[in-house]
Amino acid sequence: MKIFATKRAGTPVRSAFQLSPVAAGCVVFLSALAGSVYAQETTGTTNTEAAAVPVADQATATEPMATGVSTVKVTGIRQGIEAAISIKKNSSSIVEAISAEDIGKLPDQSVAESISRLPGVSAQRGRSSGKAAEISVRGLSPSFNGTLLNGREMASTGNARSPEFDLFPAELMGSIVIYKTPDASVVGQGLASTIDLRTVQPLDFSKRVVAVNYKKTRLGVKQRDGLPEGDGKRFSLSYIDQFANRTIGVAVGLTSYEETGGAQSKFNSWGGWVADIPYPTAANPAGTAKAPGGFGFDTEVNSHERDGAFASLQFRPNRNFKSTVDLFYSAGETGLKKTGLEGAVGGNSAGTYDPNGILTNAVINNGVATSGTITNWVGVVRNHYEGAEDDLKTVGWNNELKVGDWTTAADLTWSKATKQASRYETYAGIPGNAAKDTISFSGFNGANFTDVRYTPGMNYADRSVARLTDVMGWSGGTSSPQAGYLAMPYVEDEVKAVRLSAKRDVEWGPIVATTYGFNHTARDKSRVGDEGRLLIKGGDPYGAAAMPGTETAMAGGSGIMVASWDPRGSLGTVYELAGKVDADIYNKYWDVKERISTGYFKADVEGQLFGLDYRGNVGVQAIHTEQTGGGYAVDRARCVGNTTVSCPAQRVTETDKYWDVLPSMNLSFDLKNDQVLRFGLAKVVSRANLDDLRAGQNFALSTTGPFQILNGSGGNPQLKPFRAKQLDLSYEKYFGKKGYVSVAGFYKKLDTYIYRAPRAFDFAPYLTPTTPLPVGGPFAGSTMGLMTQPMNGDGGNIYGYELAVNVPFELITKYLDGFGIAVNHSDTRSGIDLPEIGFENVNGDMVSIPLPGLSRKVTNLRLYYEKNGFQVAAAARKRSNFLGQVSDYQDNAQLTFIKGETIVDLQASYEFQTGWLKGASLYVQAQNWNNAPFLEYTSDPENPTNRVDYGRTYHFGVNYKF
Repeated sequence: MKIFATKRAGTPVRSAFQLSPVAAGCVVFLSALAGSVYAQETTGTTNTEAAAVPVADQATATEPMATGVSTVKVTGIRQGIEAAISIKKNSSSIVEAISAEDIGKLPDQSVAESISRLPGVSAQRGRSSGKAAEISVRGLSPSFNGTLLNGREMASTGNARSPEFDLFPAELMGSIVIYKTPDASVVGQGLASTIDLRTVQPLDFSKRVVAVNYKKTRLGVKQRDGLPEGDGKRFSLSYIDQFANRTIGVAVGLTSYEETGGAQSKFNSWGGWVADIPYPTAANPAGTAKAPGGFGFDTEVNSHERDGAFASLQFRPNRNFKSTVDLFYSAGETGLKKTGLEGAVGGNSAGTYDPNGILTNAVINNGVATSGTITNWVGVVRNHYEGAEDDLKTVGWNNELKVGDWTTAADLTWSKATKQASRYETYAGIPGNAAKDTISFSGFNGANFTDVRYTPGMNYADRSVARLTDVMGWSGGTSSPQAGYLAMPYVEDEVKAVRLSAKRDVEWGPIVATTYGFNHTARDKSRVGDEGRLLIKGGDPYGAAAMPGTETAMAGGSGIMVASWDPRGSLGTVYELAGKVDADIYNKYWDVKERISTGYFKADVEGQLFGLDYRGNVGVQAIHTEQTGGGYAVDRARCVGNTTVSCPAQRVTETDKYWDVLPSMNLSFDLKNDQVLRFGLAKVVSRANLDDLRAGQNFALSTTGPFQILNGSGGNPQLKPFRAKQLDLSYEKYFGKKGYVSVAGFYKKLDTYIYRAPRAFDFAPYLTPTTPLPVGGPFAGSTMGLMTQPMNGDGGNIYGYELAVNVPFELITKYLDGFGIAVNHSDTRSGIDLPEIGFENVNGDMVSIPLPGLSRKVTNLRLYYEKNGFQVAAAARKRSNFLGQVSDYQDNAQLTFIKGETIVDLQASYEFQTGWLKGASLYVQAQNWNNAPFLEYTSDPENPTNRVDYGRTYHFGVNYKF
């Protein structure tokens, strides 16, 4: 049965083209410019020698590329810096840029690491891998960024709209440009920024170029717990050539790498729970003592494999026509093997088969059991495996034709991403009907969870002790045994887009060119899958099986050895799968369809105002969105089991339509002496994560509060984007193309934002005759209740400043030729508090949380030396405490506080300057040299509740270009 819903009656509809304050501001400025005496001379020109890619204004997917031919100079770090400065300096918007130091090589190992060194940009390390994974710009979470490939939107394999950055091998990127202020001709922009990843274009090069790179890696070096190291290897090839009198260009890039990470020590304190456990004494028969609530020690080993490729074919028979086909492919496999031990220490039982513990032999200090022994203890040996296979395919075809005074362009995009994941959880220990163990602890002071030492009474490395079984009875015990769990989610996302544009030079006062365009994007994304309890074959609820193999491993930094095995392939041999569907699982099955049409107009302007030459652009986008969310509605009163019969669900869909009108203006004033003052004013949006738009929901009668009421949770297909007005101001002083100093400030006024909270909701369309309704109280017999779902709030602001210095020391004195520094600092503040929803490690004593992704202070430093073939660089990036996002054990996104960190990276290389080895270079790199851990906390940063140690990573490589 399909249930369709439209916009609720009585909701005020705002006119699509109502004049907003930003639009009014743009009109006023444009009027002022029109009345001024404008200059006919362009204040900035493209430096085609500095960069191997066109400047930012000329590199969107539908606008003409530069017709000049680039000359590639192999000058390493300084070449990359100068090319990036050229992009920044010549852009009419406020941008940051990174250009490849050399063909097939970026300054860092990944796209995310390179981006994180730019002003106002920070990276969150992946909890499992330790690598830079998610990018925050100006204090906003990663979902606020728009990510493009050669100016085009792409499919993704996660819940977010943009693909994960680890899908893009650094070797395949020619440059990266971050738009901090919007450009009306750029489609798919974000509220925080728009990140455009650019591959090289072959006709921008003057000759054939071939580059080969090979690298060996050591991971997890110098781990604090002395765990085993990992290794890896990486290969890349880039080939660029031109044929038929430079009318045909070909660029091909290939990369392949595989890594097995070093063993990582992880600790979890079960949210920092302190238990008050009975401890009677002669002086106090009713006495209690505080003891750790529980612990989880894990050793994790990551594995990564990825193959990537891109190809670009260009055909330019004359100056009036150019056709470009871009192909990008990335396919990878990731794995995470967890081996550990967990269990409750004090307090109540943690499962059906876990009796309450009894504290004995304790040493009490100020009411805290600093040491003691717990009887009736149940420990769980965990051997989990989380893996995924993903691929991303993107095809873009761009045609540019000049007809008379018009330059027209047609661009087609197709992008598809898929991800098949699997998550095995297996439990081993004492069967539920057998005698229990004891555990002793020491070194506890009431808060230092990471320092407590534990000693179990039994040897969990002995396979006769650690049996595969339903240890805890977490699913209900004998009526629903669970010796493990298996989930196999599948995500598919497809994006199709067509874009048409036309540009013409004009002489309309200060307007020197106009661009008209239209883009239509169709996106379809879904998440499905199978999951359920793993049962020991044979049907005995207390059934136990011997753990295959003979391996053992240390459980994190506990010093406790446990039995270890790889559970893949065990379904059908050791386990049976009890297929499972319930309200929570149905909530994970969803599909979303989007149809977005964007019409835009942009005017390039030049002239004089207040005696200052200026250039820039003024434009507007009109965006119509139609979104349809699908999912399942589950009445928990009828969900009495975990099959499709015992837990029936309704298929539901819901559609909404709306308009957004986004004016924008960017002006750059020439202050002479290589000084530029930039001003930006715009209205911007960021769309919700796709899973937030699902229509699924589940509900039940709540009887735990002060009164009975229907209560549910789910997605919201009527969710509108984050919307904001923003003001930007930037002063930049350039030293030719060698360096610059900049000071920037910004302010974003949020009109709407998205948060999760309960709201009044009528459940009548989803009720059945058997659904219980409230009895008594203010909602007696009512179908009205509370639905917790993503919602649009209003009000709030984000503001901050950014400082950047990027200069070679030769500007100071010739004796320091070859030395240089790049340093930047940002300070960002937010005036928004969101209700506490969806935390992984908060005990419920928090009323509000800051804006996710916001580090108030972020600092990046890079010192380098480069001369006579030698390159040496040291870099550090530091960010203050912030609210990050991680995935929990059910694949749900959760918010968690992450302690600020400083990460130091080093690199050195030598390039042969003469002889038969000319063009070859050797290099070594060290990441996380200072061994910075990943720390999560609940309320006190000095008392972390989750710790991950990654160790250092070393890279040794050779690069050859000819």
